[in-house]
Amino acid sequence: MHMEHYCTLFDRKFLPAGLCLHESLARLGEEFHLWILCMDEEVEEKLRALKLENITLIRLDEIENERLKGVKGGRSTGEYCWTLTPFLPGYVLERNPALKRVTYLDADIYFFRSTAPIFRELEQSGAEVLITEHAYAPEYDKASTAGRFCVQFVTFANSAGAKGVLQWWQDRCIEWCFARVEDGKFGDQKYLDQWPALFGGKVHILQDKRLALAPWNADFYLSAEKSALLPVFYHFHGLRLIAPTQARLYSGYQVGDAALDLYQAYVQALERATARLEGAGYPIPFFAENLTVSGALRAWLRALLGKTKVATLAR
Repeated sequence: MHMEHYCTLFDRKFLPAGLCLHESLARLGEEFHLWILCMDEEVEEKLRALKLENITLIRLDEIENERLKGVKGGRSTGEYCWTLTPFLPGYVLERNPALKRVTYLDADIYFFRSTAPIFRELEQSGAEVLITEHAYAPEYDKASTAGRFCVQFVTFANSAGAKGVLQWWQDRCIEWCFARVEDGKFGDQKYLDQWPALFGGKVHILQDKRLALAPWNADFYLSAEKSALLPVFYHFHGLRLIAPTQARLYSGYQVGDAALDLYQAYVQALERATARLEGAGYPIPFFAENLTVSGALRAWLRALLGKTKVATLAR
């Protein structure tokens, strides 16, 4: 079986999610290698100590060039992560000219079954790049602002055509990559909306939307299918450890009963990840929630409407 190469990036607060991502790839039983860009020294230190199999750690100074350094000071941490995104697959391909392809992954996705259907669809298309749509349920459609496509799973072949797409994306993100909507742009993501027109047959849009689910479409597709078929991966967008033993699973969406099994499986993965960190003597990183009065009211209303859920991790 062909070994798939993946790359991702995250800082210390996403370390538990990164461990879950790695676990999910390992559990597939497929050959893989995961390249991780460490956004801070703490992530690198802990991952080296944990000695995960099939990974390569990349320090920030290994990938930063003068162009990136030139814009770094004017961008937030999140915006700079987005700016780096198109540079990471390019770095992996440059270091490994024999690779067939590399796939960028958001750190908060989790694989539930073989990736073969996605890559089979790409190969049958004859394209060099694969992108996935948000595939919003009608009530959550934000394509006009957040983009038609989601930077969650983006595959680049080791070809001149795919590298041309990457170069174009890198150039755009250097020019502008901010966490706001402006002149038809949003972060690194809305640039993908232009790819089908600009690059034609070089880019393939994943057709089977059931393979890549997220909070904004889980209920729509799982309820419509009435099927036990798991997605290849689920994007746990918005899921945050808000305390060492508490996770906010989602907020702003009604994911439906059919998706709750996916969340339960991910909570169990988080329990294993945090236990591994604690076993190594590391404190659990989490996102402290300092809500204003209005923020607390919004959170209460979402809970009342079933649009948010908090789970307690077992110890």
